[in-house]
Amino acid sequence: MADSNVLKLAPDAGTPVYRSAPHNIEAEQSLLGAILVNNDAFYRVSDFLEPKHFFEAIHQQIYEIAGSLIRMGKVATPVTLKTFLPADTDILGLTPGQYLARLAAEATTIINAQDYGRTIYDLSLRRDLIKIGEDIVNVAFDAPVDFAPRAQIEDAERQLYALAETGRYDGGFQRFSQALTVAVDMAAKAFQRDGKLSGISTGLRDLDGKMGGLQPSDLIIVAGRPGMGKTSLATNIAYNIAKAYVPEVQPDGTIKAAHGGAVGFFSCEMSGEQLATRILAERTGIPSSLIRRGGITDADFDKIRDCSIELDSLPFYVDETGGLSISQLTARARRLKRQKGLDLIVIDYIQLLQGSGKRGNDNRVQEITEITTSLKALAKELNVPVIALSQLSRQVENRDDKRPQLSDLRESGSIEQDADVVLFVYREEYYLAMKQPREGTQEHAAWQLEMDRALGKAEVIIGKQRHGPTGTVELHFDASVTRFGDLVHDGQVPDRHY
Repeated sequence: MADSNVLKLAPDAGTPVYRSAPHNIEAEQSLLGAILVNNDAFYRVSDFLEPKHFFEAIHQQIYEIAGSLIRMGKVATPVTLKTFLPADTDILGLTPGQYLARLAAEATTIINAQDYGRTIYDLSLRRDLIKIGEDIVNVAFDAPVDFAPRAQIEDAERQLYALAETGRYDGGFQRFSQALTVAVDMAAKAFQRDGKLSGISTGLRDLDGKMGGLQPSDLIIVAGRPGMGKTSLATNIAYNIAKAYVPEVQPDGTIKAAHGGAVGFFSCEMSGEQLATRILAERTGIPSSLIRRGGITDADFDKIRDCSIELDSLPFYVDETGGLSISQLTARARRLKRQKGLDLIVIDYIQLLQGSGKRGNDNRVQEITEITTSLKALAKELNVPVIALSQLSRQVENRDDKRPQLSDLRESGSIEQDADVVLFVYREEYYLAMKQPREGTQEHAAWQLEMDRALGKAEVIIGKQRHGPTGTVELHFDASVTRFGDLVHDGQVPDRHY
């Protein structure tokens, strides 16, 4: 389009030159012209481009009116559009009819319509970023004394998160052959990989056998009553995956995990020091109570030192911030993926997260729904498995058989619906220990037999799995050091998992 038809204002001589917000009038005019010539161009951009993304107000009006006409099955042309614009509107000396006619006359083809639309969209995002930046600066300058900077940081993160969520135009339909290619590649990798797993190995043989490893983009809920060991299971799996990490350079120069992976652990309940003590206890076999009290020998201390040196080199990252909002968590996960790499996210636990809104606990079910939906979206976006721990309701304690069920999940509707896999951790030993009869009685002898049978055993009940069977996996559990491992069956030599 000729320069004479581009909307622009020349500054007067002697006037200071101000930076103009990013925009491209030529792209806006070219896209509108293409739409007026061939209405099919509108459908190439309508799934991501909205009137507000245009810089010029008159272009916003034209695009909105054209879209309304096209969606109603009518034709959008200079003739049909001009009746919806005030006749006395002056566009650089042109009437609306003349300006629309000029746009259509100088349009060439609709082939580039999508590229023009993306240019307009990206420039709009840049203007939004500038606005957020200006707001941050202005609020920081003018904030009252009692206004905490952290509140402004969280508000800025929320705005940026919202912008990041809307700032995408790569969605929509794909040919089924693309999805088929991904599925065949996954099967080929599983065939070639040790253990024949399609996902990341948990380091627990029988659990991998049931699940095929942890699948990318899956939301995995690990639930249990207090004392069952759900945090221990998640910690064990996270450590096994970080320990097995083997990086592999891709043809494009990026690094991906050939085995294992980098782990991001959001510890909303325990401090980083408590989590580290627990992992040291698991790996060294020295109870954490002894480590805390200093009741250890020189040999024990050497073990702890050697283990800490090993742990220090692992791609295991801990965020111990309490009361995280879901928008903060997603922003931090994206940042970790970009800066260090990320192959598994662990969240301990869902009920300690907050929604991004300001409803507080007015409607906790809606807030949990927002959290689980966001976690599933995060798993898909980053293409990593997300393990999220969840509390169970007390109704479990009222049953004779205390094995958990899907209905026991707190605020269970959304958790059960959004999860790809639901795992329940159950230890009969825990409940039996609370029912010990008086020694020397016949009941005590029967109880002792039951305890011997349940001692050191845990059940991981797969209550839901979208792409595999449900069922129960028995594991060994050492309560003194909170460590899960493969259960040695009679006559079987256990595999060693590192």
